[in-house]
Amino acid sequence: MNDVSSELMYELLKRIQNDLSSLKDGQKDMRQDMLSLRNQFHLLQGDVNTMRGSIVHIDDRLERIENRLELRELAEAQSRFEPHP
Repeated sequence: MNDVSSELMYELLKRIQNDLSSLKDGQKDMRQDMLSLRNQFHLLQGDVNTMRGSIVHIDDRLERIENRLELRELAEAQSRFEPHP
């Protein structure tokens, strides 16, 4: 009876060891996936920052264009009301 119990315990311990090994492999895969996601988030953040810079640049240019148009409209309006010789 002692031999059967030892063999049974040995088989159970082997199963537990195999299960733990498979859990460790799964954990490694999950860790790699998380690192990959983290890298993707960093790249995405960089892209968002680049777009923000572009939007600020476009906004500045648009503001300058609007200022020029207002000055031109003001000059045109003034020239309409000035008497011509």
